[in-house]
Amino acid sequence: MKKPDKQNSKPSADAVEREQALPTERIAKRMARAGLCSRRDAERWIEDGRVILNGKKLTTPACVVSQTDRIEVDGKPLPGMERTRLWLLNKRAGQVTTNKDPEGRLTIFERLPTDLPRVMSVGRLDINTEGLLLLTNDGGLSRVLELPSTGWLRRYRVRAHGTVTQEQLDELADGIAVDGVLYGAIEATLERQQGTNVWLTFAMREGKNREVKKVLAALDLDVNRLIRTSYGPFQLGEIGAGEVIEVRSRTLRDQLGQKLVEASNANFDAPIVSIKKPDSASEKTSSKEKANNKSSSNRKDKKVDPLARLDTRKRPEYSSKRGGGRKTKPSGGAGADRRR
Repeated sequence: MKKPDKQNSKPSADAVEREQALPTERIAKRMARAGLCSRRDAERWIEDGRVILNGKKLTTPACVVSQTDRIEVDGKPLPGMERTRLWLLNKRAGQVTTNKDPEGRLTIFERLPTDLPRVMSVGRLDINTEGLLLLTNDGGLSRVLELPSTGWLRRYRVRAHGTVTQEQLDELADGIAVDGVLYGAIEATLERQQGTNVWLTFAMREGKNREVKKVLAALDLDVNRLIRTSYGPFQLGEIGAGEVIEVRSRTLRDQLGQKLVEASNANFDAPIVSIKKPDSASEKTSSKEKANNKSSSNRKDKKVDPLARLDTRKRPEYSSKRGGGRKTKPSGGAGADRRR
């Protein structure tokens, strides 16, 4: 019997080289890019033993995978990677930019169209800030577009209580330190004074937490309305409040440029995968319908005298005396007197 050739049982140098040349990424990122969940959720799912990698249960998210690895979640193969997509949302005031709010406030994701896949926001807007918010299904693209090093300008229209001069605003071009935090160069323009308020335009590239409000507070201005009008090359334009529109793939790729496409590892060759997610609104409607049907069936089961519905007012001449018999209708009455 011929013994197996040990050299032939090993992968060839070419196969090893091809395997090493394949792009790799952390498994949590791969699951998020497939539109299944967020990276944090993916890490929790792995720790709960819900993820199988190449036939073995995965116990730690600290591993990288390539396109050749077989991944299963809850016994089902991981959906194929979806094409990188971007949407423009005109955020309303009063909504928070988070998936789950511990205080129970309304989030932007609760008001998105139900046909959208799982998306994440590019940065955040405060609860009372309105205007343009970018949404994407690609976590890598989201992180790259948030970086100040990307150099994308963010523009705002601001209404604030108080007075300020253009000379004061021009000083912001050199940056400003507020409460020990250094903010970069800001392009600020005074549009007009309207009563006790001023309208300004702000343009900056960093977008730190509550930057506009903190900087203007240092100038004794109290912001009472804040609207983001653009983010890099993408404009708010005529998008209605709460409306979402998708950027075409070709336009997105052209606006990103080759450098940002490579930095974010964006994929414009993958197909658009339709992922059905639960519709909380329809679930609520379904529960209401069930409650209405149950209430309706209870009403059907209850016996009601149809003649009792005809007499809507209690009249003394038709009521029964306590302990006595039924009193009959008198032959005369006000109507009879009038006929006479």
